[in-house]
Amino acid sequence: MSRLIVFEGGEGSGKSTQAALLAQRLGAVLTREPGGTDIGRRIRSLVLDASVGTALDARAEALLMVADRAQHVAEVVRPALDRGVDVVSDRFTASTLAYQGYARGLPVSDLARLSSWATGGLEPDIVVLLDLPAEVAATRMKAEADRMEAAGDYFHRRVAEGYRALAAGDPQRWRVIDASGSVQEVEALVVAALS
Repeated sequence: MSRLIVFEGGEGSGKSTQAALLAQRLGAVLTREPGGTDIGRRIRSLVLDASVGTALDARAEALLMVADRAQHVAEVVRPALDRGVDVVSDRFTASTLAYQGYARGLPVSDLARLSSWATGGLEPDIVVLLDLPAEVAATRMKAEADRMEAAGDYFHRRVAEGYRALAAGDPQRWRVIDASGSVQEVEALVVAALS
């Protein structure tokens, strides 16, 4: 049976790297949100554009993320799962709950319902949270920050708190990994958590 495995975590936590390593190990489809489709790449460029700054309303931002997810599931995720292929995604529903819910202050329950509608009820089989202290994440960030990376320390603390709350609320599905080690150390922890 095919599985949807999702990597979540704050900026600089190593999601993209670990998702790619796991997808290669499993022979899975590797994808990401936002931006896993042509339409999603357009949405991603808008949402992450630093010049947009605070002009993008939190609700509009959330709706763009959910629109990306609907397209992503319809075009990439569901077809792969239906073919019996595992899918590894760098971000999924929990990102919307952590970023737009916990950090932007929108109602998490509303965002969860909206995301469930957008995915046709599709939930990840496993969510790997790469948990990283903010001071370590800051050293891993690229020099030119995108709109989300530049959102400030309080915002990113709220994102991290949101992820921890989501993981605590669904321990069967979530695996929390200390992401402060080397790429190889974190990969070993991920493989052990999934075995």
